[in-house]
Order: sequence, then structure tokens, then C-alpha cells
Amino acid sequence: MSSPTAEAELELTEPTMRGWLSTIGLDAVYVRAEGNTLYAQEGAEEIPVLDYVGGYGSLIFGHNNPRIVARAQTLLAEQVPVHAQFSRHPYANDVARLLNTIIGRELGTDEPYSAIFANSGAEAVEVAIKHAELDRVLRAATLGEQIAAEITAARAAYRGDPAEFDGLAADVAAHNLAAMATPPVVLAVEGSFHGKLVASSQLTHNEGFRTPFQALSRTARFIPLNDGDALKRIVVAEQAFLRSLVVEQDALLVAERPLPVFTAFLVEPIQGEGGIRMVTEEFAAEVQRTCATIGCPVIVDEIQSGMGRTGTFLASTAIGLRGDYYTQGKSLGGGLAKTAVMLTRTSTYRPEFEFLHSSTFAKDAFSCHIAHTVLEMLEADGGAAYATARERGDRLKLALDGLRVDFPDVVKDVRGRGLMLGLEFQDQSHAPADQIREAAQAGVFCYVIAGYLYRQHRIRVFPTASATHTMRFEPSIHLTDAEIGRLDSAMRTPCALLREQRGDELTTL
Repeated sequence: MSSPTAEAELELTEPTMRGWLSTIGLDAVYVRAEGNTLYAQEGAEEIPVLDYVGGYGSLIFGHNNPRIVARAQTLLAEQVPVHAQFSRHPYANDVARLLNTIIGRELGTDEPYSAIFANSGAEAVEVAIKHAELDRVLRAATLGEQIAAEITAARAAYRGDPAEFDGLAADVAAHNLAAMATPPVVLAVEGSFHGKLVASSQLTHNEGFRTPFQALSRTARFIPLNDGDALKRIVVAEQAFLRSLVVEQDALLVAERPLPVFTAFLVEPIQGEGGIRMVTEEFAAEVQRTCATIGCPVIVDEIQSGMGRTGTFLASTAIGLRGDYYTQGKSLGGGLAKTAVMLTRTSTYRPEFEFLHSSTFAKDAFSCHIAHTVLEMLEADGGAAYATARERGDRLKLALDGLRVDFPDVVKDVRGRGLMLGLEFQDQSHAPADQIREAAQAGVFCYVIAGYLYRQHRIRVFPTASATHTMRFEPSIHLTDAEIGRLDSAMRTPCALLREQRGDELTTL
């Protein structure tokens, strides 16, 4: 029988991750949080840590925002039902209506978007893909029925040799049978991240997340970011056509009809895990044109970039990109509720989808009321939160740009918008210092920097998952000048150590 001490030390929850975190000094235990601060337990002491990770963009109003917490406490005290499946959910409709008001204003449209709620951003992405695929399948079936009707009409109108008609009809039928078996194509962008579930992992560009599971789901066709010509080439390569028979001036002709083979084009207006890289207005316009031409819906993944983080409710608004679908999550839950939503234009909405997809915790009363409160806070005082995100983001970016100017040999680039910013370090994979070079070659360079900033300056910042030379900064709109100054001062230390190649000081725990 195990001793109490052995049982207490047994780690059953991701022990490998814990061990890895401990090697770089990031195995903190956080016991409390407020605003932009987490409190780490060290012995009997609570150590305040300035948090620039912000739940990977989930905390637009910070940790445990007092208004959101008060709303949550009221809801729990009132015993709102979390589990009331298969009933009316007017609170979910209230959230959908407010989302439509905001999105309609930004897009300048009065076409509503229908909502399907989910538990997480990755699930919202999968809901969008499932709905888009259902729509594609139904459109393909409708096309098949139209072609059958055309062939029947052509048979009635044709006055030539019936054997000739039968031969052509058999060829058309054989071609169409093969074409209808064409696998669906999902288009996505290199550097993209859309989740780590079975389907969403295959829409994520990082091979490390995708390759082990690619046999379980079809992989997307990835297009280089901001390369409109590559998009057009891939579309031409993947297009498929069905054939029909028509009679024109007594002649029997074979006609082609485009087969709906493209499920969707999935795009983040600002790539979160791909290194805070932004879609250009030109690429957005090309995506819009090309997808409209081939009948491919555009799914705009705003899970990390949305909810006002970049200074507008939708980051895609700033580049003129309009989605047929939107996914929202992270900050929608106010840092307390786990909720997300997929929105699709009512003109493309398939009502039968409601009977094909469900989710146990989706659109529960608690999460929906919290989400509604968050949206109200974003919209309050004429959308003051959006202006604050822009102003605070500009101030933070100014500080990061100062690092780039002062350390051009260390800092390669600073990019992003609002409070979704990235700082890319120069490649250190050939650095003279062994510790720095080996960390870069192992893909953990920025995690080493993160560990140093935590240990020496009590600042929490992490790299983007697929571009590990880029640090990501996603604090709340309540970021103060003092907190920006503290980051600026702290970042200068590892920059100086990198310049001087003092790797031992960076890595000493």
C-alpha cells in the first residue's frame, strides 16, 4: 500500500508537461487573480505576477472583473439552470440578437446571422465546418437533381438517334458518379490555428499538432498568407464539374456545371498562434472575390482576435473582410464562463442542422447571461472599450517598438493591432552561446525568455504556439502605463543578455 507521502506526490494530470515547465521555471501555482495580475503561491507567500498572457486573449476585461463576478454571483444565488436541454433558451437568443446588432453596425448590413452555441473556440470552428459541409452536400444534391431534370428535358427535345443519346447519357452518368465522389476541400492559410480537436487539428497548419492525427480527418489545402495568386492556382487545381445534356438548335450538347467541392475558406484576420501575422486588405479582397466566384463560404475565425481586442468588435472589419460565418469565443465568457458561438448568414443557414448537432453545455443560462453582460460592457458609453483597446494597444506597441529600435540585432519585428501584439526575436538557432542556440534549435527559445521574465521580474508572457520566436502580448483593456513601463524595463534585460550572448544567466533557475 502506498504511503500518504507517495500518494501526495503522485502527479496524474499531465505529469510530462509539469516536468517540462519545471525545467524552465514556469511551474508556478496560481491561487488568485484580479485585473492583469495573477498571484503565485510560494511557501506561505502570494507573489503578484503581471499577466500579459491574458488567457490567450480570453480576458478583455481582466481576471475576475468585478461587474462580471457580481453578475455570476447573482446568477448562482438565483439558481439559474445550467442543464435545461431541449427547451426554449430566450437568454441565448438575447445574446444572438445583441451580437447581430454589433456585427450589423460594423458590417453595415441588416442581414441577420443565425447562431449555434458551443463550449469552446475549437468546437465553434467544428460547428462551422460541419454546417458548411452540410450546406455543400445539399447544394451538390440539388445540382444533381437539376441535371437529372435537364437530361430528361433533353431526351424529350432530342430528335436524333436514341442510341446516340443513350450513349452520351451513359458517359455523363459515369462521369458524374466519379465526380460526386470527389472529397470535399477546405481551404486554410499557412500559419493558421483553429483548434486541436479531430477536425480542427487538420485545419491548423502546424504539422506537430496535425500530422499524428491526419488519418482521422481530411487535411485542409493550405495557402501562403497574403498570396492571392496561390489561392487562385489551388482553386483551379481543385475544381470539379458535373456534366449535363442539353439540346440547342436540334444539336445534342454536353454542358458542364460547377460541382460544389469547396466546403469553406477558413481564415483568421490576425493569426494568433502563427506569430501575430495580419491578413492584408488586398488578400482579404481576393479571398472575397475568389470565394464568391466558386461558391465557397468564408469562415472568419475571430476567436482570439474578436470581442474588441483589436479596437473593433471584429478584427476583420479593419481589412474589409466579410464572413459568411464567424466564430467567437474566449472573451465572450468574460474570463468566467466557457462559451463560444458560430454565426452564419441566414441566407445560407440550414435549419435541419439543428437536429444534426447538439452540445451538452452549449447555450446554458449561466454562460449566456455572462456573455450578454460582457457584450453590454463592450458597447457601454458608445463603445468606449473599443477605443480603450486601440489607445492602450498603441501605447503598448510604442514601448515594444522602442525595444526594436534599441535592440535591432535582437528584436526582428513588432506587429499586431490593439491589444493583440507580437514581438519577434531574431533567429538564434546559430547563436554563439550554447544555451541560447540549443533552446532555439529545440523550439523553446521564447519559453526560456518567458521563464527568465517570470523568475527575475514576475512577468508572465508566452510565445505563440506555431512561431516560437515570437512573444505574444494580450492583456486586458485595463492595462496601466505603470504596467507597460514595467514590461518595457523587464524586457530590456533579456534583450541585453541576448546581445551579449550570456546564455547562462538566461537559463539559470
